[in-house]
Amino acid sequence: MARVFAIANQKGGVGKTTTCVNLAASLVATRRRVLLIDLDPQGNATTGSGVDKLNLEHSIYDVLTGECSLVEAMQFSEHGGYQLLPANRDLTAAEVSLLNMPAKEKRLREALAPVRENYDYILIDCPPSLSMLTVNALAASDGVIIPMQCEYYALEGLTDLVNSIQRIAGALNPELRIEGLLRTMYDPRSSLTNEVSDQLKAHFSDQLYETVIPRNVRLAEAPSHGMPALEYDKQSKGAQAYLALAGELSRRQRRSARAVTA
Repeated sequence: MARVFAIANQKGGVGKTTTCVNLAASLVATRRRVLLIDLDPQGNATTGSGVDKLNLEHSIYDVLTGECSLVEAMQFSEHGGYQLLPANRDLTAAEVSLLNMPAKEKRLREALAPVRENYDYILIDCPPSLSMLTVNALAASDGVIIPMQCEYYALEGLTDLVNSIQRIAGALNPELRIEGLLRTMYDPRSSLTNEVSDQLKAHFSDQLYETVIPRNVRLAEAPSHGMPALEYDKQSKGAQAYLALAGELSRRQRRSARAVTA
């Protein structure tokens, strides 16, 4: 059964969508079956996957509101090699629509139940706020991957996010945990970057990924071509970093599985 991970951070511009798209493509490259869910009304993960968000017959909004099944809304990312549940601006209406629905916090979890056996990983690109959409993602997930820049304000935001995850785990999803923290847009020449990175190692040693995602022009360019960096420029440092992250994530999962069966 698929492991479901929300890619979340309440702070914008930290590389959530970049991580979601490129990690999905990298997992596919390691022969994993992957579903990417775009849960952000901006629809950036959709366009970054090469799908036109302006001409969708069905989207994640229709799935959450019961207008269609998850399978009916799926599309295939040719450049990424994964299945995509797309989003566009229609999703902004979901906040209001969900308010009067039964089990409104678990709509996504219920929609995913019939297809989890079909995938190895399901990645959810969350909006940069603790909205009902993000609550749905966290209620449906086994773990949270937190991309973050190594800067001062990121540490303040991380504390708020960890508290939010703990509250949702207590109220809706007891299995939810922080899967890992990912350092993005990493510049080792910056003294502040190194200071914040050291603090993260001190406080989140077991949860901090060894892999770091560097600042990389090719990573920034790839979305405008509707493809992950692995397809746009496989040899770029950004593409190679996400391949390394996919390998690290898979190794962690194997260790966890062995620990459970031991």
